[in-house]
Amino acid sequence: MKFFVDTADTADIRDLAATGLLDGVTTNPSLIAKSGRKFLEVVEEICGIVDGPVSAEVVALDHETMMKEAEILRKIADNVCIKVPLTIDGLKTCKALTDEGTLVNVTLCFSANQALLAAKAGASFISPFVGRHDDNGFDGMALIGDIRLIYDNYGFDTEILVASVRHPIHVLESARIGADVMTAPPAVIRMLSKHVLTDKGLEGFAADWAKTGQTIL
Repeated sequence: MKFFVDTADTADIRDLAATGLLDGVTTNPSLIAKSGRKFLEVVEEICGIVDGPVSAEVVALDHETMMKEAEILRKIADNVCIKVPLTIDGLKTCKALTDEGTLVNVTLCFSANQALLAAKAGASFISPFVGRHDDNGFDGMALIGDIRLIYDNYGFDTEILVASVRHPIHVLESARIGADVMTAPPAVIRMLSKHVLTDKGLEGFAADWAKTGQTIL
């Protein structure tokens, strides 16, 4: 499973990229606003940090303006992936852009039917929001399972990009189901390495090593 980080914080992206864990980055208008920086400037910097897809989202709601915004965004770098909403106009934009060879991430997916539409429109990625789904009384991981089944039934190439990941269990269940990608905040990715027994083991090793009075350096 590919790991994307969901942030516009370039310091976090650089730190995680140094681990070799990152396959891409997702951003959205809310994350850009949180950064306090100019949108195009942030996207360009991120594209220079990672080689994989960097999702940059259009903000228009109509097809014609989405296409104009996408034209600006995809000129930033070859690894820009245009992010569009799962609306009829968004699907029109997805079809037009993918026909031209541009990567497209269709976002704000909350049903398997929506995911089916995105795949038929040629989306490179579909982004179902599992955390927000859970928040509203639905089973986010059941949604991922339904999408996986449908895509496998018909041989769609669209990659399932699990979004709105809130905790390590979301990552684990996504991997079990066979999602292609997950995107999570930096804190969640770092949590994946944590385990109480790992910490306890390190404490024991450090204590035993101190007793030897030796140093490596």
